[in-house]
Amino acid sequence: MNGAVPDALSVHNFSEKILEQVVHFHVLKLSGGFLLWVGSAPLLSNLAVSMSCRHDSMPLSTLVMGDPSNTAPNALAQRLAKKTKKQVFVSYSLPMTDPNLSLLVENRIKKELELHPEHF
Repeated sequence: MNGAVPDALSVHNFSEKILEQVVHFHVLKLSGGFLLWVGSAPLLSNLAVSMSCRHDSMPLSTLVMGDPSNTAPNALAQRLAKKTKKQVFVSYSLPMTDPNLSLLVENRIKKELELHPEHF
């Protein structure tokens, strides 16, 4: 091997102003998956995990910590796991005040996935 470390951890950060609010995205690339934190303040209020299952076309998903009535981290983790075919951890720490916000946030994540797939 030429000195490269396979499956090394890497960090990728990006931010975007969405609906007058600065949203921060933090991606921690893991071996076989990634952790995505989305928020406007440094807070880890929930964490969901999702992964593909050979018995079902929809990835399995569960909330590891946080309020079970907030389905945003589970839903986002499940859609990202389906799209990337990887194990995905998601922490979604944005207020659920505007229904358009989560759609715009997810579109921004998809754009970053297309531009920089090596970070996921």
